[in-house]
Amino acid sequence: MSRRFRAPSPQTIAVLQALSGPHARWSYGLEIAEATGLASGSLYPILIRLAERGLLESEWQDPAQPGRPARHAYRITGEGRAVLHHALATGRKPGLKEAWR
Repeated sequence: MSRRFRAPSPQTIAVLQALSGPHARWSYGLEIAEATGLASGSLYPILIRLAERGLLESEWQDPAQPGRPARHAYRITGEGRAVLHHALATGRKPGLKEAWR
């Protein structure tokens, strides 16, 4: 049974857009923050909520350099892409980086 969620906020749409590029690679929070212009206090609750709802995958990745901590990475799922496309098709406006300055 599918759960109904309220319409995504412009900030949530911006996060999904930042992760929905043509290659859908794993991205770190800092990269997503730079792409969306969202502060960490807004971004990380959105990332957690999207991962809990199955719209994003998340995993801890080992550091590229020895002595650095592991980092949490995120990637959009097929369901996340469907939610993004539906939101954009129904006229929801994304929260673009310029809107947060």
